Amino acid sequence: MLKKTDLLKFSYLSVNAVTIDNLWSLFLYQLIINQKLFIMKKTILTVAVAFMFVATGTFANESAISAKDNVYITAIPDELSSFCKAILNGDVDMVKKLIDLGEDVNKKSMGMAPVHFAARYNKAEILKLLIANGADFKKRCDKGYTPKKYAELSNAKEALEILKTAMKK
Repeated sequence: MLKKTDLLKFSYLSVNAVTIDNLWSLFLYQLIINQKLFIMKKTILTVAVAFMFVATGTFANESAISAKDNVYITAIPDELSSFCKAILNGDVDMVKKLIDLGEDVNKKSMGMAPVHFAARYNKAEILKLLIANGADFKKRCDKGYTPKKYAELSNAKEALEILKTAMKK
């Protein structure tokens, strides 16, 4: 049997047994360390993922709005009335029929009276018809604008002339 101090001879290498024993020990040590590092990497990764889920769940339960905060709710406007739709479409005959059937020429739809729609969209003939049937052309919409202001903002020249003529009377 060989002793550690004996010289081993290979065809290409000449080392003593102590060196081989040391190399073998070093190899086994590295193998164990690599196994531990691999296991440690998996463990650290698993713990990090678990912590991420716990932290996310914790922060998700916190409410962004407290009971003391003021919450403002914007109301969705009502649908546009059929009378105002006829005005927007420029359907003079339909507007006449609806007035004959008793449609209120001052009833607001979406915060604006029919004269506001006629002035804003430059429906001059309909605007004349509304004023002739008692529409209040000085009435303000929910935003505080008069039909004249809408005509000015929309550059509705014909409607603006009709409103100026009606104001002189």
